[in-house]
Amino acid sequence: MLKLSNLSPQKGANRQKKRVGRGPGSGHGKTAGKGHKGARARSGYQSKPGFEGGQMPLQRRLPKRGFNNVFRKEYAIVGVGQLDKFEAGQEVTAEALASAGMVKAGSAVKILANGEISKSLTVKVDKVSRQARELIEKAGGTVIESVPAAE
Repeated sequence: MLKLSNLSPQKGANRQKKRVGRGPGSGHGKTAGKGHKGARARSGYQSKPGFEGGQMPLQRRLPKRGFNNVFRKEYAIVGVGQLDKFEAGQEVTAEALASAGMVKAGSAVKILANGEISKSLTVKVDKVSRQARELIEKAGGTVIESVPAAE
């Protein structure tokens, strides 16, 4: 029967520690597998991440491309057709869209003119495209943008 007292690792699971610098008979004597001289043979040697022994490192050999705008604002996109799931006269906010599972909670929302809308809704989101605004207002709804559109 298997008990804590008679547990042992499987055969070959544990290896013995490599003992270096213990004479020529060990196969790791004299220089202890470090070769002759140089930084790697010294004690306390540490190389920087990406260091390639003096060769030009990969991150410096590759060309730089593109630009990352740190001020970019990401919007969760919702189509006008998706707003038809809400009941007529209801106020559609980012929180309402998140609770309906259309966007992640806390994300900025932009409404685009994908699909058709047949109900009058009050839409309060961060941004609305011009065509989406026309479709919502044509259906009898109103649009309130919380962030002014910079055009």
